Amino acid sequence: MIENPPPCPVCSCAYTYEMNALVVCPECGHEWVPGEAVAMEGERVVKDSVGNVLHDGDSVVVVKALKVKGSPSGIKAGTKVRGIRLVDGVDGHDIDCKIDGFGAMQLKSSVVRKA
Repeated sequence: MIENPPPCPVCSCAYTYEMNALVVCPECGHEWVPGEAVAMEGERVVKDSVGNVLHDGDSVVVVKALKVKGSPSGIKAGTKVRGIRLVDGVDGHDIDCKIDGFGAMQLKSSVVRKA
């Protein structure tokens, strides 16, 4: 147990408390793991379907079959995608990549996991 929990990194509230492995802020409701890097304003953290933080250049695996407009077959679960780029996409599509056999496309981080 932490004797003096750190202040909230979002709102700087000093009245934080420990709940299991997390530290919780009662004012803004932010929860974080002490010692883990927290995204500051302007920084964007993109996580995959299991909670791993993604970075530019990572390799990911598609976790569920995806339909592709204009293609008779879709992207199968288990397809590996190398060299992703994180972008501010439209409608939650935050990964820009090239998939063998399909070409350039954007994916949602919720349908991939880090390889």
